[in-house]
Parts: sequence; C-alpha cells; structure tokens
Amino acid sequence: MSSSSISEKQPFDDEKKVHHATAEYREVDEAAQLSVQGTVDPAEALRIRRKIDLHILPLMCILYWIQFMDKTTLGSSALLGIRTSTHLDSTEYNWLGTIFYLSYLIFEYPQNLALQRFPVGKWMSINIFTWGVALCAHAACKNFGGLFAVRFILGMCEGSITAGFMIVSAMFYTRTEQTRRVGYWFLMNGTAQIISGFISFGALHIETSGFEPWQWLMIICGALTLIAAVCYWFFFPDSPTNAWFLTPEERVTAVNRIKGNQAGVENKHFKKEQMIECLKDPKTWIFALFSCLDNIPNSLTNQNSLIINSFGFTTLQTTLLGCISGIVEIVTIYTGVNLAAAFSNSIAYVGAIYFIPNVLGSILVSVLPWSNKAGLLASIYITGVGTTGFVLSLAWVNQTTAGHTKRVTMNAIMLIAYCVGNSVGPQMWLAEYSPRYHVPWGVIAACYVICPILLLIQRYILAKENKRRDLEPPDTTYDDVWVKVTDENGDIIEKKVDKAFLDLTDHQNQPPDTTYDDVWVKVTDENGDIIEKKVDKAFLDLTDHQNRDFRYPL
Repeated sequence: MSSSSISEKQPFDDEKKVHHATAEYREVDEAAQLSVQGTVDPAEALRIRRKIDLHILPLMCILYWIQFMDKTTLGSSALLGIRTSTHLDSTEYNWLGTIFYLSYLIFEYPQNLALQRFPVGKWMSINIFTWGVALCAHAACKNFGGLFAVRFILGMCEGSITAGFMIVSAMFYTRTEQTRRVGYWFLMNGTAQIISGFISFGALHIETSGFEPWQWLMIICGALTLIAAVCYWFFFPDSPTNAWFLTPEERVTAVNRIKGNQAGVENKHFKKEQMIECLKDPKTWIFALFSCLDNIPNSLTNQNSLIINSFGFTTLQTTLLGCISGIVEIVTIYTGVNLAAAFSNSIAYVGAIYFIPNVLGSILVSVLPWSNKAGLLASIYITGVGTTGFVLSLAWVNQTTAGHTKRVTMNAIMLIAYCVGNSVGPQMWLAEYSPRYHVPWGVIAACYVICPILLLIQRYILAKENKRRDLEPPDTTYDDVWVKVTDENGDIIEKKVDKAFLDLTDHQNQPPDTTYDDVWVKVTDENGDIIEKKVDKAFLDLTDHQNRDFRYPL
C-alpha cells in the first residue's frame, strides 16, 4: 500500500469531527471487512485456534507427508530396479533428481503469483491432482526421456505446496503459533521416510509378471495423491474470511486473533512497489543464500539408500534402515520448533545449535574407517538433525515479512534458492568419487558450517533494526485509515481499518507509528448498502517497512 493511495477527507457522518484518510478497498487486506475494533477474549481465541487446528492441520500434515514421499520415490525406486528397467546410468539418474528442482525453480514465482490471485485451497488441489497423474505415469516410462518428462511435471506442481502452506500458516496463526505449526507439517517428511520404507518393502514382495516393484510403488503413491487432491478441493479452506467450518462470528474472531502479526491475511492484488521493496531488502538475500546452501546437502534424499546399500547391507536391510532417518527428523524438528516457540526471540539461536550434529556427522562419514558400519550409519543419521534449521527459517520468513505481495515474493525467492541448492546437489555424486565420496561430503560440511553463521547474521541485522525503530518519534501515517463499505441496509458507510490489515510491508510498519491510524474503506454491509468502515492498521496490507508498528521476531 502506498501513501499516495490514501487521501484526506471529511467523514460522511456529521458527528465525526476529525479528518481521516480513505483508501481503495483493493489496497487493504481481504480481512479488513471482517475486522472489528477491540480485544479478543482469550478463551474464545483459544477455542477458535483449536477448531482451526482440527480442520486444517491434519490435511496439511497428510499432504506434506504425501508430497515428500512422492518426490523421494526416485530414491526408493533405485533399490527396486528402476535403473535397470529404464537403462539409467549414474549421470542420468542424477539428472532425474536435478530436473525436479529445476522445474520447481522455473515455476516457483508463477506458482506464488497464482496462490495470491486464486483461492489457495483450490489452486493447490489442481496441482495435487496433476502431480498425482504424473506420478502414476512414472510406471509407464521405459527410458530416461519419459522419466525426465514426468519428473519435470512433478516439480512444476509440487512448487505450490510449501509456498501455499507458508501463506496459509500466516493467514490462520499468530507468530508464535506459526513456528510450531510449520514444524508440525514439515516433520511429516520424516514420517514419509518411514512409511515410504514400508511401502517399498511391500512393493518388493509383490510378484506380478511384467510389472516390477518400482512400478507398483509409483502407482500406490500416485493413488494416494489423487485421493488427497479430492479432499483438498472439498475440505481445505482458502482463507479465515470464508472458512467453511467457521461461523460468521468465528471468522471475525479468527481474523482479529492474528491482528498482532501486523501482516494481515491476504490481498489478491499484485503490488509492484512491494515486490521492489522485497528485492531491495537485505534480509531477502540472506534468507535466500541460507536456503540455497542448506539444501545442497538435501541431495542425500536420493543418495542415502545407495550409500547405505554400499556399506554391504541387503536391499531389504537398506530399506528398513532408511526409516531411522525419518525418526531422527521427526524428533529433532519437534523438539526444535517447541524450543523456539517456548523461548521468545530464540529462532536463530535454536536453528544454529541444531546444525552442530550435521557438521560432526558429515566429517565423521568421511574419516571413519570403511569397516565401521555402525559409526558410518550413525554419522549419516545425525546429518538429519539440521533440517530443523531450515524449518525454523521458513517460519522466520513468514514472521519477518509483511505486505501480501512482498510475502509471496519473499516466499518465492526463498524457495527458488531452495531449488538451486537441490538442483546443484545431485551433480556432486559422481562415480569417480565413490565409494567414500569425500568431495561431496566436504561440500556438505562446508554448507553446514556457513548456514548457522547466516542465521546469526540475520538475527543481528533484525535486532539492530528493532532497536532503531524503538528510538523513532511517533509516526501517524497509517493510524486513521477508513474504508467505504455497504452496511446491512445497503447504505455506504465508513469503517476504520486496523494497520495490521492495510497490507503494509515490514518496512512500512514500524511503531510507534500513527500514520495509518485513521484509514477508511468502502464496504458492503449486511443489507447491501455501501458504507465506510475504519480499517485497523494491521489490515492495510502494509509492508514491514511501511508499518512502523512492525517488530521483527528474532
């Protein structure tokens, strides 16, 4: 939202004695029409949060489990015969891992723009259905070209999920709640590793002529994905403003419950100035560099089974041993997000600490003698601890970015960097480095050393900015913003909009700030009348730079 879009004028009601600003409804957050002035009863807010958890968290967890299992079917299939059946050499196999993330990268920003423009739940369900079909189509592939095509489609569609979940988490939850919820749906990656191991074990024992175990794995996982697509279309909400499981009164509470985020719910209009602000914001590129480096080691997703198998374990043993990595991920993410949520301003510290086992594990796997199978296995397992750092960074990005266009741009850049790391990673695993792979493990160790340093640098910069804002004189730019709305009688009235729903970016929202404290927008009331409604600053779609009431969690 730009200050030029707000104009000073006399209110409609003659009883009002002060000047105030009016804003176009497209400028403010979608939740502005629902927000009301005043406080939310804590008991009622808790009840609404539990209701939200009950209806959307299980769906998010199940889908994240499915999407991770789907994209790692390549690694599982390597043990079930896909390389032999489709005549893949090691270079082609590595490229199948890379093309998924290259496609993810190419379509990530368009996916984020679509998530802003269209209903989130419906857009995700379309993508889920498409990738389910593509996954089933893997079973029909006979060569590298066919697999390359379906992996490309898979990456294109799955790019909507993490971005969509980050948007939904910010829509429905407070900052503190976001840390835990992001962790809960992300730890389903670990669950996927366990369940995928057992599905692979079952597929290994299916005996059919002309249809191999890896093909059954693709069909089973694809069928689960198609079922999830149908569930998302009918049951996943697009926003708290229209969630089917909330009454009209509960929707108002759900919106006002997250007012303290100073980031609103959503705004369907693309704002070029917010995108530019995001590109100029230093924290954008620190998060991006972190995301890239942290995901170069993620190439282990497709390599772990082959590495463990090279230790001398049978295919069955390797499949079952792979489940332990999932258990490590579940435990460490759960403990990490709860620690970060329990202690205020601790995200960076917790994330940095959880990288220590990764550094140790990546060094040990290179230096331990090849005969020490138990030590090598343990070293590989503890390299999964640092996944917590990436999970916390996703929550942190959500919490430190305001303005809907700025947020989707930030999410896109973060996930594009994630794709760059995941695309580069598989290319390290060259046959000439086997079986110890000292070069890849050296690169992985370096990444794990740099990542916690970046988290601490980001914390220092944001803490310094918070202190600067604390010393600023009052700024009233967004403290009196009103919108014209239609009341229940069809009359146009004014409604004040809280700054939290002005779609301000984090740079625009910096307290003590009263610039946007008297903004009004035109809305339609229950009678179909156009009325003016004052909009809380929290719902003006201000960026974190515009809203001086915005404080960065650390």
